[in-house]
Amino acid sequence: MSMKMKAVILAAGEGKRMRPLTYERPKVMLPIAGKPIIEHLLVEMKEVGIDDFVFVVGYHDETIRDYFRKGEKWDVSIQYVTQKTQLGTADALRRTEGLVEDKFIMLNGDTIVSAEDIRKVITDGVNIALGVIEVRNPEDYGVVETEGEKVARIHEKMKEPPSNLINAGVYFLDENIFTALSKTAKSKRGEFELTDSLQLLIEEGTDIFWKPIEHWIDVSYPWDLLAANELLIERIRAVNKGELEENVWIKDKVAIGRGTVIKSGSYIEGPVLIGENCEIGPNSYIRPNTSVGDDCHIGSAVEIKNSIIMDGTKIPHLSYVGDSVIGCRCNLGAGTKIANLRFDDATIKAKGLDTRRRKLGAIISDGVKTGINACIDAGTIIGNNTLIGPGGYASGYIAENSRVF
Repeated sequence: MSMKMKAVILAAGEGKRMRPLTYERPKVMLPIAGKPIIEHLLVEMKEVGIDDFVFVVGYHDETIRDYFRKGEKWDVSIQYVTQKTQLGTADALRRTEGLVEDKFIMLNGDTIVSAEDIRKVITDGVNIALGVIEVRNPEDYGVVETEGEKVARIHEKMKEPPSNLINAGVYFLDENIFTALSKTAKSKRGEFELTDSLQLLIEEGTDIFWKPIEHWIDVSYPWDLLAANELLIERIRAVNKGELEENVWIKDKVAIGRGTVIKSGSYIEGPVLIGENCEIGPNSYIRPNTSVGDDCHIGSAVEIKNSIIMDGTKIPHLSYVGDSVIGCRCNLGAGTKIANLRFDDATIKAKGLDTRRRKLGAIISDGVKTGINACIDAGTIIGNNTLIGPGGYASGYIAENSRVF
């Protein structure tokens, strides 16, 4: 079925908590299980029958425009609206006025929601509805108070939230929202918040209904990409569009892209996703939940486990990478080792934050190079174009363009 309804996807922000991975792309373009976050969302929307999109873009918008163009590859139509300065969700939505008629659906481009949940929010006979999910840490999100099937109040982030129900960023709206947007004042954060606009509507007597959502993936911090990758990589289909030399072991679900060569002696345990034009092996060991981008080289005696490796990265010899996110165009010198566990088994801190993960390697941004026998401690975050010299030891937070010798 094809719905005549449009979908607005907000994709203008940088995603500051994702730094340094967002240095040259917005958060929505970070890859999970081989696709940018926003593409997963587009695919789910298309399954619902929606094929008409308005993307609100801003920060590094060229990366989104170059990737999606007008949507031909997905057999959808995409229009773009630019939000030059990121002044909040209400300001972003206001820019789409005149492009959406009557009822439409709006989503935050940095969360992934299933088609069945999107269907739940699109409700007949209702003008405005909101997707809501129960979480363990509601203080990190906007909280929703409910009365029966209606929303009583919507709060921005608060220290002691009145409930565990949060706003999941899936909105079914009608044109009345634009009137509310025009009356919305700046919040304490200095932004125009859509939640304030919805609160105005509630106070004016408009009914806003809430719908429970079950499958929802939110990625706030770089290490959340790993948890999301583990969930989404489960859904891949085993497919081999590349070339396997003799004596290659493939176990469970592995997807291999066009032009990729898996050389002799390599052992790959799925679920694993390998992009196009890669060279893997000889004698590489790739373990479950690993997603490798296009144009990568994983070489001899390299072991990779539960990691995201982005396009154009080379890990050619004798290295270990576990529970890590590695950006584009990185080059790890022979014998580079990334630690992913503490001796005391405590959860790993990164940039002073408790990641709640017992295993976490490094978050390495684009263009980083390491020399031979470099060692990188668990929970290390390395900014763009940093060089770590031969035998170098990296730990903590390392700013972009640094030199560690």
